[in-house]
Amino acid sequence: MTPPFRVGITADFRTEASGLLEPVLAEQLGPLPTVEYEFMPELLPEVTPAQIQGYDAMISLAVRFTANTLRAAERLVTIARWGVGYDMIDTQACTDNDVLLSITRDAVRRPVAEGIVTLLLALTKHVLIKDRLVRAGRWDAKTSYQGTGLRGRTLGTVGVGNIGGELVRLLRPFDLRRMLAYDPYISSAQAAEIGVELVDLDTLMAESDFVSISCPLTKETFHLIGEQQIQQMQPSALLINTSRGPVIDQVALTRALQARQIAGAALDVFEQEPLEPDDPLTQLDNVILSPHAIAWTNESSRGNGVGACENVLTILRGEVPAYTVNREVIDRPGFQAKLRTLRERWQS
Repeated sequence: MTPPFRVGITADFRTEASGLLEPVLAEQLGPLPTVEYEFMPELLPEVTPAQIQGYDAMISLAVRFTANTLRAAERLVTIARWGVGYDMIDTQACTDNDVLLSITRDAVRRPVAEGIVTLLLALTKHVLIKDRLVRAGRWDAKTSYQGTGLRGRTLGTVGVGNIGGELVRLLRPFDLRRMLAYDPYISSAQAAEIGVELVDLDTLMAESDFVSISCPLTKETFHLIGEQQIQQMQPSALLINTSRGPVIDQVALTRALQARQIAGAALDVFEQEPLEPDDPLTQLDNVILSPHAIAWTNESSRGNGVGACENVLTILRGEVPAYTVNREVIDRPGFQAKLRTLRERWQS
């Protein structure tokens, strides 16, 4: 009898996203007699080698997969990340151990871009401050908080791929004057097709009214936006980060906000999460804080779940998911042997 294709679900789904993945699992994987899935019983900061034993695939939320984890990946073929950020997974270790890492790009493109627009409008219209005025009975203070229109302004996006490109598309009806982008991984022709002007980082920081961060966290992007870059911003400029907290030097940003060197910021991500309740950022009225959830909608949660399941089932068929992170693993003999084994098990 052919053993089932076994899928492990990381335990943080039960603590951080309870109820979001279960209906999709029942719908996508439940009816398949050849597939078994289960939630891992123990939540640890780092997945241990013992925890991945016996699984062909993993669906992961935010726990860490390290080189130590993956040294026991003789059977494991794939990790399907629920979402697009993968800084918690050692991609080189995945490749070295013939494990394919996939993400769910389609599910987050629109929700994150909408989230950025939401934060931008909330900042420019002083939505939170005006809410507080009403609650505090300070109605007469409303004229002290004039908003800023988007028409004729300049947006700078750090990263103009999946999410940054969608942000540019969503903002076109607002009649901004310029759309700038810093992204060393696209060509001028690609930038022109998206509708942005490709510039260096210094130019983007200095000339943008609104700066949005939409790049992944890598060794190259850690503290990409530091004190020097923040000081280049205009005093009236606004900074929005929905990517990963460590892309920005949070201490330098906090100092700039405290000193009113820039007008404001909106942060959905932080260097350490969760943010400590007594963090200096929580005392400022020129920053909007969100618990890494601005893009969490019913649509994005379902889309991430469906995308992760589809990536797993693609592997089950002995094929390669479209949104593979470590594409260099595809031609490795060890990975091809794992795929061949799956084809033999399920297509014979």
